[in-house]
Amino acid sequence: MKKIVLAVFGLSLLCGTIRAESPAEVHDCGVAAVQGPLETRNNFGVIYADAQAQNKDNEESIACYRLMAAEGLAVGQNNLGIAYATGWGVEKNDALAFNCYRLAALQGLLQAQYNLGTMYENGQGVERNYDLALKWYRLAALQSATQESNVGAPYQKGQLIEQNRNEALQYYQHMAEEKLAVGQNNLAEMYQLGQGVAKNNTEAMRLYGLAAAQGLAKAQYNLAVMYQSAQGVVQNQTEAFKWYRLAAQQGHALSQYNLGLMYTKGLGVKQDNVEAMKWYRIAADQGLVQASFNLGEMYSQSQGLLNNEAEAIKWYREAAKGKAQNIFGSGSKNDKHAIAAVKWYRNAAAQGIKQAQYSLGLMYAQGEGVEKDNTEAVKWYRLAAGQGVARAQANLGTMYYHGEGVEQNYANAVKLYSHAVEKGLPQAQNNLAWMYYQGQGVQKNYVSAGKYYRLAAEKGVAEAQFNFANVLYKGEGVAKNYTEAAKWYQLAASQELALAQYNLGGMYYIGQGVPKNYNQAFAWYSKAADQGFAKAQYTVGQMYAQGEGVSKNLVSAAKWFKLAAHQGYANAQFNLGSMYYQGQGVVKDNQEALKWYRFAAEQGNREAQNQISEIYKSSQSFNPGSSDNQNRYQLASGGDQSKAQ
Repeated sequence: MKKIVLAVFGLSLLCGTIRAESPAEVHDCGVAAVQGPLETRNNFGVIYADAQAQNKDNEESIACYRLMAAEGLAVGQNNLGIAYATGWGVEKNDALAFNCYRLAALQGLLQAQYNLGTMYENGQGVERNYDLALKWYRLAALQSATQESNVGAPYQKGQLIEQNRNEALQYYQHMAEEKLAVGQNNLAEMYQLGQGVAKNNTEAMRLYGLAAAQGLAKAQYNLAVMYQSAQGVVQNQTEAFKWYRLAAQQGHALSQYNLGLMYTKGLGVKQDNVEAMKWYRIAADQGLVQASFNLGEMYSQSQGLLNNEAEAIKWYREAAKGKAQNIFGSGSKNDKHAIAAVKWYRNAAAQGIKQAQYSLGLMYAQGEGVEKDNTEAVKWYRLAAGQGVARAQANLGTMYYHGEGVEQNYANAVKLYSHAVEKGLPQAQNNLAWMYYQGQGVQKNYVSAGKYYRLAAEKGVAEAQFNFANVLYKGEGVAKNYTEAAKWYQLAASQELALAQYNLGGMYYIGQGVPKNYNQAFAWYSKAADQGFAKAQYTVGQMYAQGEGVSKNLVSAAKWFKLAAHQGYANAQFNLGSMYYQGQGVVKDNQEALKWYRFAAEQGNREAQNQISEIYKSSQSFNPGSSDNQNRYQLASGGDQSKAQ
């Protein structure tokens, strides 16, 4: 069997159209690139929400934070930490951010404790330490019921302790025993989803009821959903309406939206468009794009009041500004919501609303609410790009790169990516780096590629983190550094990028940039294999077969070889054939063995070709004169019988 080797893959442009998210607002504690920690809320020099705030405003806020921090005020220390973590108004410095968060956290500031936990979790400004991350998350949780879920949630998602839902279950059970509503709610969610415990909607209903009775809005919402969808209880729209209303009155946006839907459809309450619009508006004011869309639709259709096209466009505009840029994202051309969305995108786009032009292009590119049409997508992307929408510029660049809806033109792709890069769009930075790396549309330049990969990687783009790790590993445009490569593979792998998980496994297997550790190698290979990556599935099979990082298990080895073999991976096909031929991990079956050897041989696998030759040579029924065997024998010998004899 083949030895395991580290393969460093290059990840090209993001496949298809970029679904770029809006850049994080500067008032977010942008410590974690993916998770997005708590927003700071205070009345003392709060960080300006406008990302385009003038430098003077930045300087005044930073000066204010420095004074507060110097006086030992935790709020100032925390906000100064946020500034250092995000590079807002100061040079980005994770180490200083960590120190600021630590000072504030030691004073008991909840937000700082949470942010400090995030720094430990991600290894930013300090060595990664999951135990200390949990410690600070727990301290934050003790102060605020709303933050208790941040402690259990990492267990549920397997972020801090791999797939340890049992600890999450125990934690929530303890909270529930103490009659803490958030614990009752979170425990109910685990029963509803069957996470760490047998799925039990009846028990989920009971726990949601206890938490809802204590006034927890999220539990009231969940209870309403259970009544409405008949989970663990007979469907009861009246009860659903009751609990949505209670949660909505506490400001729960999804409950406000659902309350609007129930008034619209007359579910559990008398149909009332005026009330529906009232609740849609309240939810829309909280930024819920679905509510903005429905509100616009009701204005346009004279539901609840006289037809008001101006108000309809206003609310549609708010929906178009939504972070997702795609109201429902159904992925179906026949989805009624997507069809309605296209109608309003087109209406607003025709009036020159740039976000609507971009969104309409996205709908055409993805075939949502409309037949997929790359030419139309290019048309609307171009209009939005002309108005400076960075995501439209990047997506139009990708259309030029692939030649979709427009003649392929790498130079135009580079130009458009460059425009989006000027606006700081990280996905465009990754794509521009790829162009420099490949020398497509621009002179090949590894230094520039490394520069833009790093910029995007530092903003949390998993593909860029992976690509930057690759150039560090190879020493292309940057100094070769296995330790740094492993660090960036780890960051991308933590975002579930299978290629990064595979390469990180290879680093642990070989001992490059990290201590050699077969157990860790197996763990990361397995994560990639679970995502369907054929080479990782093959490698997991190898480790089971060899007993490296896991107890030797030929049955499991055969299972993983088969998964990779079905994806056409030649080495796995050969190994699976060998296991059938030798009866290892599977029942001995020469016909199955020959079948998989042939698949591998047809892909040029010499070992499989030679094995087929040996099988036919040793077979009593082998007749080199028969045309069928002659063809197989020639395949096995590479078309030259003399070499096989």
